[in-house]
Amino acid sequence: MAIITLTTDFGEKDHFAGAIKGAIYSELDEIKIVDISHSVSPFNISEAAYIIQNAYSSFPKGTIHLIGIDSELSPENKHIALKLDDHYFICANNGIMSMICNDIAPEKIVEINIHDRVETNFPVLDIFVKVACHIARGGTLDVIGKVINTIKPIKNLIPFINDEHNQIIGTVIYIDNYGNVVTNIKRKFFESIQKTRTYEISARNHKFEKIHNKYSDIIDFSLEESNRTVEGKGLVVFNSSGYLEIAVYKSNCTTVGGASTLMGLKTMDTVTVNFLNE
Repeated sequence: MAIITLTTDFGEKDHFAGAIKGAIYSELDEIKIVDISHSVSPFNISEAAYIIQNAYSSFPKGTIHLIGIDSELSPENKHIALKLDDHYFICANNGIMSMICNDIAPEKIVEINIHDRVETNFPVLDIFVKVACHIARGGTLDVIGKVINTIKPIKNLIPFINDEHNQIIGTVIYIDNYGNVVTNIKRKFFESIQKTRTYEISARNHKFEKIHNKYSDIIDFSLEESNRTVEGKGLVVFNSSGYLEIAVYKSNCTTVGGASTLMGLKTMDTVTVNFLNE
């Protein structure tokens, strides 16, 4: 049974996500639909890219990923479908796929060209669904588009390294449900620059000199629980996706706050790593 995943910024209040599912089931009654997220911040390309990059590979090969973010068709925002890592992706050519394509080269990319056959102002429903169902039936990409070789990049996807190789300037690309702040600095890149040097990580006026392996490493378990004062304390980890993350231990954005609110950090803010010795 084919699987189609949905990642959108439609939210849960409106009819959009439900209408898409209904349209898919109207074409294919034996299909499995999985919601990855409908809570992407509106038009937030880097947020959507981070979510889909870290979700898609958990699905079986052949899964079709429908991504509805900033999908209105225009001369500068065409629609694409691509096969990558034995998965299929349908989205706007607005940079969403560049985070995955930076690590894995697509097997094929096509610019969707069926718009003249469908009148729509809701392309995710009327175009993306038709493409997804076509692929789910075993159809090829060549039927629904013309082959292209490149896609649009996301700005600030790659962190900057200075000429002396003693500073990395990264960017906040995602803020999760706990208010943890995820940067575009990946562990492998960090370690390739670090060598054996000590470092200082700066975000606004907050500085950190240690990267923990996990969140609870900040706890001194030799102390009695009543004497520990770590809740609400900031820390840095490489998260489960391998990205440098600034967090607050046991944060809660609706009560005590998280790293984003307590440290005043938001998407596209700068995070700097300075290496201190050779």
